[in-house]
Amino acid sequence: MKLKFLGTGTSQGIPVIGCKCEVCTSDNPKNRRFRSSAMITSESGRKILIDCGPDFRQQMILNNEDHLDAILLTHEHNDHVIGLDDVRPLIFRNRKDMPLYCQKRVAEEVKSRFSYAFAEVRYPGAPSFELHEINSDFSLFDVDIKPVHVLHHKLEIVGFKIRNLAYITDASYISPQEKENLMNLDFLILNCIRKTEPHPAHFILEDILTLHSELKPRKLYLTHISHMFGLHDVEEALLPDGIHLATDGLVLEF
Repeated sequence: MKLKFLGTGTSQGIPVIGCKCEVCTSDNPKNRRFRSSAMITSESGRKILIDCGPDFRQQMILNNEDHLDAILLTHEHNDHVIGLDDVRPLIFRNRKDMPLYCQKRVAEEVKSRFSYAFAEVRYPGAPSFELHEINSDFSLFDVDIKPVHVLHHKLEIVGFKIRNLAYITDASYISPQEKENLMNLDFLILNCIRKTEPHPAHFILEDILTLHSELKPRKLYLTHISHMFGLHDVEEALLPDGIHLATDGLVLEF
């Protein structure tokens, strides 16, 4: 099974519009980050997308991805859902509604923002979705998925644990109970918006170091990274053993 990072940036992406900092003006492709998203490819070749933000179309084209079987949504913020309209070519090719798996609150937001996709009489070119509410562990094709409930400031969102890998983005708190489910993983993926200055809704590097010590993953990858974190090659070299900055296009096998 594989996970490919389609995007590892924050809601503004990198480069940030109009920013002239050394990260945003860097020629190193590792410093260019689409909005956070990942693609799971199962052993049978099924494609499961985690989050569908505004860069979805470019992410799929640049990664030569041309198929999708289902979408998991962590939460309803635009940088994680607003690309759903761009799923249309895949829906038309599959000739069936695209399955979306998310919390009930998120499903209601999707129906509100993309009301035309749920109309009784749909415009011929509109997308169509099949909503599935996440309540507990579930199986999708040949993949067993465990939701991980975390807080993004005061908003409850979900990450996903699959086998010995967990993908968590936009978190600022993980409960002791959920930490028990994240111990000793081969791969733990966590958001880290910047190195310093506490953020009300996201982990910063100090939080990550504490979680790394507590949870003891074999490898911990950082995603949802802002331009404030610094240049990729410089900061990667300074991180402790076992902690890495994820990059767009990176593939993990698990």
